[in-house]
Amino acid sequence: MAKRVTGPEIEKLIQLLAKVPGLGPRSARRAALHLIKKKDQLLGPLGHAMGEAYDKVKICSCCGNVDTIDPCTVCTDDRRDQSMIIVVEDVSDLWALERAGAMNAAYHVLGGTLSPLDGVGPDDLNIKGLIERVAKGSVREVIIAVNATVEGQTTAHYITDHLTGLEGVKITRLAHGVPVGGELDYLDEGTLSAALRARTAI
Repeated sequence: MAKRVTGPEIEKLIQLLAKVPGLGPRSARRAALHLIKKKDQLLGPLGHAMGEAYDKVKICSCCGNVDTIDPCTVCTDDRRDQSMIIVVEDVSDLWALERAGAMNAAYHVLGGTLSPLDGVGPDDLNIKGLIERVAKGSVREVIIAVNATVEGQTTAHYITDHLTGLEGVKITRLAHGVPVGGELDYLDEGTLSAALRARTAI
């Protein structure tokens, strides 16, 4: 049995950090040690920021985004084209698309994908809220931007089936295929097949 070299408070900090995605036990120890060494510059402000986040963070009742106000900053931004909704699986996907800065549209976060094997059905996701938003009549296009997994495609088909028939609403999805800067020799067969099916005229 390994001997303890720190008190229970530091061990608890390490254990909690190890639960953060991307941090294993070793990385969590390094992060904890760095925070402790920079106690005044990092550990104190981080603790304060986390306490504030715990008290103030909300889930947007309109789109499902994470923010400190409800409706969120995205939903209340007058400069966004509210007639276009980009549907994503998770808040991290919303943030990724915003970093790309490709579109100035509204969003809708599903909170996951349909997965019968894991017991995740339509009622477990924010699909009903999406259908209600689109049915109000001000939406012209729904862009389904879910991951290219089996669960993602199942979710996309389910949403498409429930939105098809709404007058004046165009349903589109992200293109799949060769990434910018990608070399064909390094791509898997599924990506190449999707790229060929989604080919465009030049």
